[in-house]
Amino acid sequence: YSKVECLYIALFFISLKMNLVISMLIFASPDVTLDLDTANPRLIVSEAGKQVRHVDTWQSVTDNPKRFDPSVFVLAREGFTTGRHYWEVEVGEKTDWILGVARESVDRKGDVNLSPYDGFWTLCLLKEETFEYWALTDPDVHLPLRVNPWTVGVFLNYDEGQVSFYNAKTRTHLYTFKESFNEKLYPFFSMINTHNTVALTKVTVENDTKIISNN
Repeated sequence: YSKVECLYIALFFISLKMNLVISMLIFASPDVTLDLDTANPRLIVSEAGKQVRHVDTWQSVTDNPKRFDPSVFVLAREGFTTGRHYWEVEVGEKTDWILGVARESVDRKGDVNLSPYDGFWTLCLLKEETFEYWALTDPDVHLPLRVNPWTVGVFLNYDEGQVSFYNAKTRTHLYTFKESFNEKLYPFFSMINTHNTVALTKVTVENDTKIISNN
């Protein structure tokens, strides 16, 4: 890469720490999609694998060991065992969603507890009397946000054991989990309420000095 491209890479990761707003330079487009085989039967994944919607109707799908049931969850098709990875999820004005990462070996059947101990590092928005953001850490940590993010950025640094969440528009840091990872991790998504839809809007993968983005 040129010196200018390397500068953009450095500025992007500095912005995550300093809450600066800068444009991301797009280099290439990896195929990062949601995994239909993991989606709960009440979730409809778009043909391109970039959007998922929670519906009332139970979909006719083949059961398999990878599929979540009855938990309304879905994973990405691609998992990570090294490197730094960043993706953005457009949640808009939707409420009652959960985003983050999950271990490959998490329970797929029966009741599932969303906690780091059980292999989930997630952030959620619940709408009760007010908007309530929580980091699901067991015990959960309440996040008193002043601005509701339209798009949530998730940054996984596998080798340093960090999963961080950001307001993607303002680059405001929301929360960071710290852990020692020892197996493949997958982007994780859940819509608790029916008719909720979230969309993958950007995916970035960095290995060593290379960064790849997908709009």
